[in-house]
Amino acid sequence: MEFFIPFLLAAFGVYYVKAQEQRQRIALLGSYLARFQIEKLMENLTQGYLRALGEDDSERRAQIWSMLGTAETELSTQFQLFAEEFAKVWSEKTLASTLPLALPYATRLFPKASFDVRHALAIHAQGIAAAAENRRNLSLRDKAYTMSAELFLMQHTCHWFCRSKAVASARMLARHQTQYAQLLEAVAPQTRQAYCELVGGRLG
Repeated sequence: MEFFIPFLLAAFGVYYVKAQEQRQRIALLGSYLARFQIEKLMENLTQGYLRALGEDDSERRAQIWSMLGTAETELSTQFQLFAEEFAKVWSEKTLASTLPLALPYATRLFPKASFDVRHALAIHAQGIAAAAENRRNLSLRDKAYTMSAELFLMQHTCHWFCRSKAVASARMLARHQTQYAQLLEAVAPQTRQAYCELVGGRLG
């Protein structure tokens, strides 16, 4: 019992410090995202893809795809601006830990086990732009699939930065029934290569 109370206090202290750090990260990222309509455009796109893919009338389907093309361009433009703005943040504040457990000050204590989210956002910006411009000449269905994967991986990165990789992966699975490994397989090869090199993931 004499060891339980100090252990409990230490555990609470770690939790409190980590919670404080996470709130700061959420506030930092949110302050930049609030300047754009990225989340709204992302939601409109994912819902629009479902409508287009489920539409039987060819003329109506073509109209939906046309509107989605405009939304893709707008989202790509806004995300590029967001990535450029966030790139100005001091580097010490933009590191995310690759450790399996969420620990306070992990990026300071273990700097080699971390990656710079600014670089990840730049990769996402390139991937989203490539998908919007359909540089791989994909069918509309495959283009929508790739764009969705690019957006979901970007969302995973944001949650990883604010919380941890484990939390980000759990949220992705709960919200989109998609595993992290599936996202890496679904994005464009260029995105996957650059992203895995940055975060230390595996390509195979």
